[in-house]
Amino acid sequence: MTPIPTAWPFVAAMAIIVVASNILVQFPFQHLGLGEILTWGAFTYPLAFLVNDLTNRRFGPAAARRVVLVGFVLAVILSVWLASPRIALASGAAFLAAQLLDVAIFDRLRRSAWWRPPLVSTLAGSALDTVIFFSLAFASTFSFLDTALGREDGSLAFAVPLFGVGAEVPLWVSLALGDFAVKLLIGFAMLAPYGALLGVLKPAEAAR
Repeated sequence: MTPIPTAWPFVAAMAIIVVASNILVQFPFQHLGLGEILTWGAFTYPLAFLVNDLTNRRFGPAAARRVVLVGFVLAVILSVWLASPRIALASGAAFLAAQLLDVAIFDRLRRSAWWRPPLVSTLAGSALDTVIFFSLAFASTFSFLDTALGREDGSLAFAVPLFGVGAEVPLWVSLALGDFAVKLLIGFAMLAPYGALLGVLKPAEAAR
């Protein structure tokens, strides 16, 4: 069993990525007319899956789950302070569910072609993360997560054209779909650094 101190660089990287993403997700990407489709957080959060997959490859699934749990606690605590309680709750729930799913799928595919475990686990985890985070953080159904604490309702429920041209949908739905599209692209792009590090991070034994 790998002691958690050995993996502290991975824990720190995970916490930094999630906290930065929780702050950046509150700022639309106001370029190329994509302000109603993307937030800046869409570009940083997918890196969490790369960190998770590299941890899983190097130390195995048990250590990866411990890194996820420690990173989750640190990220939620810092996000409450730097973002908002609602964003922190949404991020924490989405992060925990998506990253643990990522660990399970990666481990199941560990002995297949080198690219399959990180790609399939990242895409599945990204889909789950997007659904949980954007619904909890911005759907009007969960506005009580703000108002119960005496905060202004941070829901993004007003209607906008889907992707700027389609039927009208709540802004959070448009942002979620745009976010997921970017996660897909970055998920494929992250295969390059993952593949480059295969020779450095030798595979862990399959011991649980």
